[in-house]
Amino acid sequence: MSVVALAGGTGGAKLAAGLQEVVGDGLTVIANTGDDVEALGVHVSPDPDLCTYWLTGLIDEERGWGIRGDAFTVFERLVELGAPDWFGLSDRDLATCLERRRRLDAGERLTPIASGLAFALGAEATVLPMCDEPVRTRVRTDAGWREFQQYLIQDGAGPAIEEVDFAGISDARPSPEAEAAIEGAEAIVIGPSNPVISIGPILAVPGMSALLAAAEAPVVAVSPFVAGEVIKGPTDKFMRAIGREPSAAGVASAYRGVIDGLVVDAADPDPDPDEDGVATTRLDTLMSDAPARRRVAEATLGFATSLRD
Repeated sequence: MSVVALAGGTGGAKLAAGLQEVVGDGLTVIANTGDDVEALGVHVSPDPDLCTYWLTGLIDEERGWGIRGDAFTVFERLVELGAPDWFGLSDRDLATCLERRRRLDAGERLTPIASGLAFALGAEATVLPMCDEPVRTRVRTDAGWREFQQYLIQDGAGPAIEEVDFAGISDARPSPEAEAAIEGAEAIVIGPSNPVISIGPILAVPGMSALLAAAEAPVVAVSPFVAGEVIKGPTDKFMRAIGREPSAAGVASAYRGVIDGLVVDAADPDPDPDEDGVATTRLDTLMSDAPARRRVAEATLGFATSLRD
């Protein structure tokens, strides 16, 4: 089965890992690159790398990012030498970013670099960035514009959000590889990621939403709200910042015109969203371990398949 997953952040990466368990190399993950940042002299691509580490079993599940059991020897020495200390990279994570920087400097596109790194680390699935062009998510607070990583790490995602912007988005386009994956998919799944900062940049790439809307495959999203709450991250704050209710109904409205179905957590206390043209189903969406990730993936694909019949 050919499946495309749109992912960013931990929820999307976890579901991607479950989908890989089900469909193996039939999975293509299109990951958000709005979080990308230049730090410590390297190009850091947090969401594609997060997906790659979940797909390959390298992820530090307790921390939720980076590589399990890795040390910070190089980073600690860099800080001793005067490098900024706010964005930490462990040793093997830094190696991934160094290789990305080397290949970018050699003139390669981000797409073959991302897929090549994932395969080199043992992923069965294909990992693609949302585009090859640089796009950077920015957040405006009462102190002015902040790059997303600065807002998240240095500011602790604390200040009130006045506006969200995707700098460079007008020059971006879906890569040929992303287009081919979407056009050839039998099911398309939007992971339980933050709709504003994880999935929002992907959908904002000019032509991406049109590709998804025109796809023969059903497009199904999984709500990031478990029992009506967010497991991790400032999803509530970002949803309110764009005028959306922080709920499954808000997710359905954010994806209006793109999705055919929405998976709602079985314990969500709110009624199912009433969004024209969007079917809903309920299941336990908590992905606490590998069997749960596979269970959610299988149920989501089953729901998507039912919308084709």
